[in-house]
Amino acid sequence: MGFRKDFLWGGATAANQCEGGYNEGGRGLANVDVSPVGKDRFAVIAGKMKMFDFDDEHFYPAKEAIDMYHHFREDIKLFAEMGFKTYRCSIAWSRIFPNGDETEPNEEGLKFYEELFKECHKYGIEPLVTITHFDCPMHLVTEYGAWRNRKLVGFYENLCNVIFRRYKGLVKYWLTFNEINMILHAPFMGAGLYFEEGEDEEKIKYQAAHHELVASAIATKIAHEVDPNNMVGCMLAAGQTYPYSCHPNDVWKGMNADRENYFFIDVQSRGQYPKYAIKEMERKGIMPVMEEGDLELLKNHTVDFISFSYYSSRCASADPEVNKLTEGNIFASLKNPYLDASEWGWQIDPLGLRITMNTLYDRYQKPLFIVENGLGAIDTPDENGYVKDDYRIDYLRAHIKAMRDAVVEDGVDLLGYTTWGPIDLVSAGTGEMKKRYGFIYVDRDNEGNGTLKRSKKKSFDWYKKVIASNGEDLE
Repeated sequence: MGFRKDFLWGGATAANQCEGGYNEGGRGLANVDVSPVGKDRFAVIAGKMKMFDFDDEHFYPAKEAIDMYHHFREDIKLFAEMGFKTYRCSIAWSRIFPNGDETEPNEEGLKFYEELFKECHKYGIEPLVTITHFDCPMHLVTEYGAWRNRKLVGFYENLCNVIFRRYKGLVKYWLTFNEINMILHAPFMGAGLYFEEGEDEEKIKYQAAHHELVASAIATKIAHEVDPNNMVGCMLAAGQTYPYSCHPNDVWKGMNADRENYFFIDVQSRGQYPKYAIKEMERKGIMPVMEEGDLELLKNHTVDFISFSYYSSRCASADPEVNKLTEGNIFASLKNPYLDASEWGWQIDPLGLRITMNTLYDRYQKPLFIVENGLGAIDTPDENGYVKDDYRIDYLRAHIKAMRDAVVEDGVDLLGYTTWGPIDLVSAGTGEMKKRYGFIYVDRDNEGNGTLKRSKKKSFDWYKKVIASNGEDLE
């Protein structure tokens, strides 16, 4: 007994972290383009700064990223050499609708993704496509206030109508919004939200969240109408929250931290707002404005599977004396004294993946799909670009073992597993290139210097072996 025979092994990227070509092919500017490397990036991510365009003081890594826009055939060929069954990628909204509110799409952008998907099928790789991986056309940010505005539901619906029809037969697996719960923690990066002084930020976030949830239901409806074979998933940034101690206050704190994240998936999977969320929003006076028909849409068009990212578990305490946050993590968390951490402060917890999988499957009873998992580390290549990344192999081996235990011993229904960043790309949290995740090294540094040459790391051949054995050979 092991993974299903049609288990979807692969890797995951996001357009804004690898594609580049920000001003090519008719593409418009997006929120993800104007987040710079460095400390200012966190102000942008938090939605506190109005950076609507580039300046001369910062380096903006998404402009070129690793230039997959021109290298995708080379990169997909390398993925195929590893034996990928699926490749998770995303569509840059502003490549299809440069401003976001046009009635007609940009044909050059549509053609680019058509060629990318066909290249995948050439090698028997099934595309897994995220419709919105944090991208929001900048015109929709400046003219409409991004997802706080109900009009974005209609613009997103237009996008979905176009891509579902254009890529029918090329794409079967879809995700509506990447890490939808990120809107609460990184509102500008996650949804193009920024705030004026004195605004009720939490109210705006939850109003925007409602708009995204309605848009997700509409997308699911359209996808199933266009092609009954389509499978649509939601996606959250997951990681079980442990109570720091067995004190009931800590247990309660941990449970509520999880509920804040599960709220989105509760709606997308169960089709209604959970009672705990309604009570909380009523208490805080942040209940979103809903239109007639919204609740019916949510109820009738739930997702087919639950996808999620997992990098680390989290820890919570009600005691202010022990609330010391980890560094480098968008999701604030206590340091767990029983866990080691990566160079960026992400705590390493393979068993936490198994715990998270069981929690999600128990809660929703829908198939799961792990669409991000990996280790960001500083890689030092030799003169040939080869990296001996045993630390990455050790990390992934331990997590795949925990994943296998959840499937074999616990009975969790798992569709597939895509590691984050099968090729080095720009870090979402820091904008750095030196925080590398890939099996493939890309010659590029934090300032944009380098040849962009691709070369295989030690983990490349290791993951190839894992896929060939359907997860049996992990040594």
